[in-house]
Amino acid sequence: MPAGRSTTLQLSLALGVVAVVTFTYAYWLHISNPATVSTTFLLVVLVVAATSSLRVAVVTSFAAMLSFNFFFLPPVGTFTIADPHNWVALFAFLAVSLVASNLSAVARARTAEAVGRRDELARLFDLSRDVLMMTAGREAMSVLARSVARRFDLDFVAIALPRGPANRSRESSEPVAKVGDWEIVDAGPKRVPLDSRQLREAMAAAQASLEFDAYARTYSGHRTLTAGADTVRLVPLRVGTKPIGLLAAAGRPVEAGTLDALAGVVAIAIERASFLEERKTAELTRQSEELKTALLASLGHDLRTPLTAIRVAASNLKATWLSDDDRAGQSDLILAEVERLTRLFQNVLQMARIDAGAVATELRWTHPSEIIDAARDHVEQTLQQHPLESHIADDVLVRLDPRLTAAALAHLLENAAQYAPAGTTIDVHAGVTAEGLVLGVRDHGPGIAPADLPHVFERFYRGNAARPRASGTGMGLWIARGLLAAEQGRIWAENRPDGGAEFTIVVPAAVKEPDPTASPAL
Repeated sequence: MPAGRSTTLQLSLALGVVAVVTFTYAYWLHISNPATVSTTFLLVVLVVAATSSLRVAVVTSFAAMLSFNFFFLPPVGTFTIADPHNWVALFAFLAVSLVASNLSAVARARTAEAVGRRDELARLFDLSRDVLMMTAGREAMSVLARSVARRFDLDFVAIALPRGPANRSRESSEPVAKVGDWEIVDAGPKRVPLDSRQLREAMAAAQASLEFDAYARTYSGHRTLTAGADTVRLVPLRVGTKPIGLLAAAGRPVEAGTLDALAGVVAIAIERASFLEERKTAELTRQSEELKTALLASLGHDLRTPLTAIRVAASNLKATWLSDDDRAGQSDLILAEVERLTRLFQNVLQMARIDAGAVATELRWTHPSEIIDAARDHVEQTLQQHPLESHIADDVLVRLDPRLTAAALAHLLENAAQYAPAGTTIDVHAGVTAEGLVLGVRDHGPGIAPADLPHVFERFYRGNAARPRASGTGMGLWIARGLLAAEQGRIWAENRPDGGAEFTIVVPAAVKEPDPTASPAL
């Protein structure tokens, strides 16, 4: 309800109560005792003062005084007072009414001020929680501006930062509007244009001096400008004593001290977002350096072994004393080591594609047996000492990317061959469930140590128990997980109760009956 209509209604009710009391005492109960009447009128004035504005209470006081004089003080029916004592009583009544009304209005104003400050403090606290939950990213400044507008119920909020070396890192990451030499992130239901000249003047004033106004509870630098029909308040954003930008706000009135505290929280949030971005960049740099170091160390070790074997085998082939069987053995050794090198470089390329997010899928209809055959062909040399037994539960076609799935399965077969004793069987089973195609690879080796089980799919991770028994880079299982992630698939490992480890992959896929005339997908 508008304030004018509310005041009119309150005044009408107050005067109505005075009229009811007058009529009741004068014409119904016939009470003429001045003490009783004045006390009742005073009670009415106190109630009105406690529930209405000072203006309504003052008018009610004068109405009660006139009614008291006209209807209850002799001579009744006139505004003349015969007894001087009644003059004293009348003006004492008026003075008490006015003082009580003023005290009540002051108390109510203080209460409203305290409630308002409590609400502003709660808004600042809620904004501080929003700041703590903010993360580094492209939307950090936009999220901050929206949080300020929402928490303080403002029609317009803008965070203006001067463009320069300190803010150059944000230029490519924040969705900002550029006004002259300023980057502006705004929020709220209104869009208010800001003049870059006025922003520069406000920033220069904030940089020129730093004074604290104890009465207003603000630091210097506050400005008010007019943009169209809107009044915008500019508050410096300071980190310590250094201004880093400006906060613009328009809408409902906010105390200058609250605006200053709000600007402080926003400045801290900006510095926090910048720190998180720098920490993220430093962490990525550190991880990149660690990755390069681990990759170079792994490649140096795994390149040296096959190259040495190839060089020795090639030298042996030059010997005239080798038998045909020995020459065939040396040739097989060279082929095995060449395949090992090929797989190593394929792993590096696949790892780079996964890191770059460049793994594309191409869905085709294929049979599970074709995926198993393709995976076996990829690591044929590695599987020479391990019989492979496959079990296909469902004779159906599945629609997925057969190349990615076969590549992931090949890594599992290679892993099983490396860590299982020579001559042991590797079992592969395939089936279809409601989730899609399920492929499992089980070996009959020592299994996975419980401490290693949560980490087997981490890049370059190799369990302590496995390191003395087999060479490798620790990339295979991580690559398999990355390839399956491109197909929205998943992979997990577990130890079998009767010995050995089993790796299971699930790839979402549509299913249909096979077409005898269709050609293989791989």
